[in-house]
Amino acid sequence: MQTTGWEEEFREYVTTRGPALLRTAHQLTGHPLDAEDLLQNALTKTYLAWDRIEDRGALDGYVRRAMVNINISQWRRRKLEEYPSDELPEVVTHEPASCGTLHELLEQALDELPERMRAAIVLRYYEDMTEPEIAKTLGISVGTVKSTVSRAMTKLRGALGLPPQPPRQ
Repeated sequence: MQTTGWEEEFREYVTTRGPALLRTAHQLTGHPLDAEDLLQNALTKTYLAWDRIEDRGALDGYVRRAMVNINISQWRRRKLEEYPSDELPEVVTHEPASCGTLHELLEQALDELPERMRAAIVLRYYEDMTEPEIAKTLGISVGTVKSTVSRAMTKLRGALGLPPQPPRQ
């Protein structure tokens, strides 16, 4: 099977950037198998648009944006399938964690965040994007990014049993 130059370029991009993009997908979904599906769907969209993407330096942003959009669409569809229950889930209590389990607790706390908060935290702290970049990626204002990240960090601190961050002077 003969491959074109851009197909080889796409294959090389996926090979080099795939692991980092998969980590981002995992942070967005909270589940490894869902992350693989999300990344595959985003890469499919990228493959179909490959010849229209002129700035190759923006590929990561294109794929991340596709993952966020797909994840939000899937979340909206799933939301219709969830119903309130009369029974509350068991409350999990955490003892002080060692460094190894702290990472697991953080993953669990991230999983419990609402979609937009999780996306903002992942883009800010895992992808090291600026607030304006996050705002553009998520299609929200910079002020909304700031408040969303702040509320998400408060929830994460609470979930990890950490004291609240003191107010800025």
